[in-house]
Amino acid sequence: MSPVLPRRSLTTTLAGVAAMALLAACGGSSSGGSSDKVRFGYINDFNGASLIAIAEAEGLWKKHGLSADAKVFTNGPLQIQALGTDNLDFGYIGPGAMWLPASGQAKVVAINTLGNSDRVLAQPGITSMQQLKGKTVAVPEGTSGDMILSLALEKAGMTKEDLKVVPMDPSTIVSAFSSQQVDGAGFWYPAAATIKKQVPDLVELAKNADFEQDVSFPTAFVAGNRVVADQPEKTKKVLAVLREAMTFRSEHTDEAIKLTADKLKIPVEQVKADAANNKVLSVAELDELTRDGTVVKWLEGMNDYFVNAGKLKKPADPKTYYTGDLFTGAGK
Repeated sequence: MSPVLPRRSLTTTLAGVAAMALLAACGGSSSGGSSDKVRFGYINDFNGASLIAIAEAEGLWKKHGLSADAKVFTNGPLQIQALGTDNLDFGYIGPGAMWLPASGQAKVVAINTLGNSDRVLAQPGITSMQQLKGKTVAVPEGTSGDMILSLALEKAGMTKEDLKVVPMDPSTIVSAFSSQQVDGAGFWYPAAATIKKQVPDLVELAKNADFEQDVSFPTAFVAGNRVVADQPEKTKKVLAVLREAMTFRSEHTDEAIKLTADKLKIPVEQVKADAANNKVLSVAELDELTRDGTVVKWLEGMNDYFVNAGKLKKPADPKTYYTGDLFTGAGK
């Protein structure tokens, strides 16, 4: 028979049990509770993975009271979809997927880099967009590969109706182009470099820089709408991690390239070539570009493109989906 505790002892014991349960529910440390875990999507390239690689190597998640579960994706639209089904908290998108947050499906919480990785590729012997007329062109739908193809067609006075456009995922495009099953592709580096090894004489018909007078190509980090609305502290912690990783990347670019190569398990020279296709922006630059309205102008320019391309019914006010105040505020 168990001994009967005096009432005061019983009250003290129950209070202690309740306190222990509360501690367990909240987590014993700043990074131990479930509320501090962040599910973060990325893509296997310098733009998409460099900040993740830095955060992991430099212990930035733990420093800011987070534990990260980083998941790799092949493109931005898939990450937006995962955000919408609550299978992801944050993710990375290229410029071609920016119409998705503009349509209300996510929030842009940080601009990352200015991209120049996208290309319209053609098989050897095809030297103009006009020569692609009636031919089979592969594209990862809704991505920056789709965007560069649409821009190049518009510049040439053509539309997708002039081509046989076949939606494909990135890995399929690599094999289809390399085996000459398609005549062209709207695609990007570094995956395009893999194709180039198999088809060294391929032709680059268009690149981002051809359109930079009219359109900027920012890559970005996005978050689920509910995460931003319901978990402001987690959002601020994640932005603090990204800001610190951005500072490291801009100040120690060579080391950032090496860390990215280590994470992706690919040669450093490959990552270095990939990084060279993009403009890395420092935190100070991003803060200023946010405050002076430049980022909003970039997004407005992209909205105009997306309306013309049929992705958006009408232009969206960037202030409804770009949380620039949260990004700059995370630095205070």
